[in-house]
This record gives sequence, C-alpha cells and structure tokens, in this order.
Amino acid sequence: MISSKHRPTMIQIDLEAIRNNVRQLAAQLPEKTKVWAVVKANAYGHGAVAVAKSLVDHVYGFCLSNLDEAIELRQAGIEAQLLVLGVVPLEALDLARRFKIQVTVGSLDWLSQAVSLGKDLSGLALHVKVDTGMGRIGFRQLNEINQAIALMQDQGMIFEGVFTHFATADEADGSYVEQQLTRFQELLNGLIEQPKMVHASNSAATIWHKETIFSAVRLGDAIYGLNPSGRNLEMPYQLCQALSLTSELVHVKQLAAGCSVGYGATYQAAADEWIGTIPIGYADGLTRDMQGFSVLVDGQRCEVVGRVSMDQVTLRLPQPYPLGTKVTLIGQNQDEVISVQDWADYRKTINYEVVCLLSDRIPRSYD
Repeated sequence: MISSKHRPTMIQIDLEAIRNNVRQLAAQLPEKTKVWAVVKANAYGHGAVAVAKSLVDHVYGFCLSNLDEAIELRQAGIEAQLLVLGVVPLEALDLARRFKIQVTVGSLDWLSQAVSLGKDLSGLALHVKVDTGMGRIGFRQLNEINQAIALMQDQGMIFEGVFTHFATADEADGSYVEQQLTRFQELLNGLIEQPKMVHASNSAATIWHKETIFSAVRLGDAIYGLNPSGRNLEMPYQLCQALSLTSELVHVKQLAAGCSVGYGATYQAAADEWIGTIPIGYADGLTRDMQGFSVLVDGQRCEVVGRVSMDQVTLRLPQPYPLGTKVTLIGQNQDEVISVQDWADYRKTINYEVVCLLSDRIPRSYD
C-alpha cells in the first residue's frame, strides 16, 4: 500500500520515548537478563525498521512474527539477533539460514519434515516453543521435545533457546500464570540438554510476574508506552506513549438544522451546525465503530458525526475554523489528551489492535 504523503494525515513516532521505555523496563530486570524487543506487525504500527535501528544499542535482539519481517530488517542493515516467533515454511528455511535468522520449532512433525527435505540446515539456530497452556503452537510432551533436541544435534542445528507464552499475564488473577510456569519449569528440568537461552516473559509477565523471568524477556506493547493490560492493572512506573496521530481540516461548512451527514443519513443536525471534514477513514484504521468518538480541535473535543467513511470523517465543530487547522486524533492538543487506550476503550478492544490497524497508508515521521 502506498504511503499517502500528499494529504495532511500523519503519524508521529517519538523514538526517544521508545528508547526511554526500554531503558526503564530493563532497569527493573535482574542483572544480565537479555531483552528481545518485539517489532512484529511493523513494530505494532510504529515502523519496524525505524524502531529497530533506534534500539540496536539498547537490546539483545528483535522478535518478529514471520520470516519476511525478519528479512526486511536484515536488508535494512540490522545485524542484531533476530527470532521469528511464528512457524516458518519448510521451503524457506534455507533463507533463514542464509540471513542468520533464528526460528521457532513448535512440533516434532515440523522438524522431521524439515530434515526430510535433505537441505543443509547445519548452523541454523532454533528455539523450541513449549505450549504450557496458550493452546496455539508448541510442544506439550517432554519426550517429543527431547526427540527434537536429539534430531537437532544429529543434523548440526543449534538448540539456541526454549520458550513459552503466558495467556493471562495481563489479568489480575495470577493463578493460570502459576500453572503455566509450573508446567514450564517441569519441562525445563527434564530436557536432555539446556539451551543458551530460556525466555517466557512478555511485557505483562515482565511487569507484573517477576517470577517468570529467566535469562531473557520479550518486550512488545510496553516499549511503545502502552499498558499491556489496558486498564485492568496499574502500571508500577510511568511509560511514555510514543505514537500520535494528527490531521487537518480540509473542508468546513455550516449545515442547517435537519440536514444529514454521511452514509445512511444516520446523523441529522439538531440546529445550525459547523461541520468539518478530515482526510482519514476506515481504510486508515479509524474503524466504522468510531462514530460518536471525539477528537481534538483547538483543544476542544469534537464529536465524529455521521458514519466513518473509507477516506473521510466529519466532525461537529463548536465554531468555524480555517482550513488547515490541526486535528489531533491520538496525542496532546493544548491541555487535552487522547490516548491509544481511549480508542481501545471506545471500540471495546485492546490497545494492541488499535495501533496494529493503523494503515501503512498513513505516513510515519520520526523524532
């Protein structure tokens, strides 16, 4: 998708805020704990290449969702350790080896099929994923893990790490985390070989469950200044939201009482009203359920009226404003602030989804 640079809608990313968030999170960790920065999904919408380049001197390596995301960083000159958390297609393993990208093995069947292809996989670094209760990918039986380790040894592959993922670390009830941690420790104790790295903690587990921290952690949502629990748990220290989203008024007019706005004519002006249009819509990640939400113009909250269109949104303004007047959809405008979490609350979703859905059509600028 082409970045729409010739319209006034823009995402601003504060890279120093991200670096400060990483430093603050790392300061709470036990000494020598390695930090993986999770930059999958275009760094949660913040821009994977730019974020990774800004963090190369602050973290051990980067976690990605798939091989293409990892190759993008390599081709951008990122030489740090890279780990793909998802399942890599078997036919692409030679690419992972060539680009020195570590990959996840989640089942004995996958590993056996990889070996059966007859490719030279020596030197390929693997992390064994253990399913302790998430129910997605990962080994569940110790005997299969040990068979996989033995097969790696036989083929000259490197047993680099073992990891799991917690399903409820962002919730107040920690009982399921305890169950998963107990299961993970049992499996660790039964391994025929201990890897170089053991990691279990995502952002939420790192912040609220220190007992889950092993030799490394995987920090995602929190490094962007977002609370991984939403509003369920209070952050023990302050992080800084790194992303802001702004646009401008491109059209302003007065509608007479009774006039309708938008598809379906779902909004009618109760009186003579000033209506402003901004160039952003559901194709950019401002989803249709944001009708009724308020954004900031001149430090005042202005309601989104009428249905959100693919490319445009209409606002009820308190007065006429000149074309080009700044509109803040996420961030600070005078004394008022709209957060990513405010969007998530209104849409009844999580802050992760809000930032990940912000389209590549919106240009990113970096401070």
